[in-house]
Amino acid sequence: MNILDIIGPVMVGPSSSHTAGAARIGQITRKLLGEKVKKAHISLHGSFLATGKGHGTDRALVAGLLGMAVDDSRIPYSFDIAKEEGVDFSFGEVFLQDAHPNSVKIEVEGVNGRSLEVIGASIGGGRIRICEIDGMMANFSGEAPTLVVYNQDKPGCIVKATSKLGTEGINIGTMQVYRDERGGNAVMVIEVDQEVPAECIRQLEQEDGIDKVTYLCLEEK
Repeated sequence: MNILDIIGPVMVGPSSSHTAGAARIGQITRKLLGEKVKKAHISLHGSFLATGKGHGTDRALVAGLLGMAVDDSRIPYSFDIAKEEGVDFSFGEVFLQDAHPNSVKIEVEGVNGRSLEVIGASIGGGRIRICEIDGMMANFSGEAPTLVVYNQDKPGCIVKATSKLGTEGINIGTMQVYRDERGGNAVMVIEVDQEVPAECIRQLEQEDGIDKVTYLCLEEK
């Protein structure tokens, strides 16, 4: 147990789960996209849908997509700021099978044309889990630099990723591997102890059997 489990994060209220957690999901989605958001469609599930508006969940999600931290005093005004910055956003409803009650599906498009779909959950105390990226299972907190490697389910792909990180002197904290079927599409979720250089990511994307790499960089750029 850490102190956040007892008193929660420093944040703009009213709720650590519905406000701070929502802002974190938006912020992590923006970081995964790797560029400023131009357009977003946000679909709310469960408690986020039922009580989110009263807790400012909608404004917190947009604030996160704009890059605001959970303690940013501008969160209540995120809709107006988004419109001023030319960010097009809309809201909808979604039912996510077996999902946490505080869950959201975010579809975003960046200013340079990148697109991303993220399903995230706010699990209490401002903490979150990223559950899916682009329809593939994931399970990480966003508290460490994270590589999401989409690959073909064939021998050698995992070794290519881990060897590349080892060559760069990057230590792996946790690693999860998922696949939709044997020999089909797979994904590696790798949380690491150091930021991964952009050139390392580019080289990994060029490896045979690796289709795409999405990277969560925690450094501010």
